[in-house]
Amino acid sequence: MKRPRITLSPRQVLDDIAFCLVFFTRLPLPVFDFRGRSLAAAIWAAPIAGLVVGLIGAIVFATAERFGLAIGPSAALALVATVLTTGCLHEDGLSDVADGFGGGKSRGRKLEIMRDSRIGAYGATALALSLLIRWSTLSELTDPTQALFALVAAHAASRGMLGAFMHLLPPARSDGLSADAGTVSLEMAIAGTVLGAIPLLLLGSGGAIAALILLGLLFAAFHALCLNQINGQTGDTVGALQQLSEIAVLLVASVALS
Repeated sequence: MKRPRITLSPRQVLDDIAFCLVFFTRLPLPVFDFRGRSLAAAIWAAPIAGLVVGLIGAIVFATAERFGLAIGPSAALALVATVLTTGCLHEDGLSDVADGFGGGKSRGRKLEIMRDSRIGAYGATALALSLLIRWSTLSELTDPTQALFALVAAHAASRGMLGAFMHLLPPARSDGLSADAGTVSLEMAIAGTVLGAIPLLLLGSGGAIAALILLGLLFAAFHALCLNQINGQTGDTVGALQQLSEIAVLLVASVALS
């Protein structure tokens, strides 16, 4: 039996974009009425929120460079801008996953540690390494245009994978962000993945292919890791996937654009 195609009205498209901007950023946006819409239904628009985050980082990078700062400090300020824009949403997920997977002995204990707001040695190390790698890759770029391409590609593509991850893995808990988000349909997962992949073309054809291969391998490995560790996914693992994917694209960009 042929499955019905999911279509969105122009109003629903705008609502979904606004939903993802509100959810994935801390930008001072107007108050929207999202009744009847869920994160699962709107997740296809997550790459658009990523594009906005990347643009903000690129603007800060270009402004800093314009005022005579070296590439290193400009890259650091761009990172500051992106984490302030997102409220460290995904960094929090990365640190929780590192603590839970690294310190927990059982599935239940891992989930318990991930829910704990305190940060441990694994989480602190993961955050430090994430920031260090992202800063060092941006510091390899020589001008604001390269930074723009790298940041937009990394932030859009990394969020494009989230819907597919939530579609393929069941929630590891019966409550929490992931469970409350709802079930991501195959159509929305594909739409988000494709939309997130398009900005990778900014890295050139070779860079785009390399990024897609690396992201695919990363996705498969992290999917298997989450199944092994907690038999599913949580909001924290979704955030960790975004961080790892952003790093992967930035690594490719540092080679393809420099």
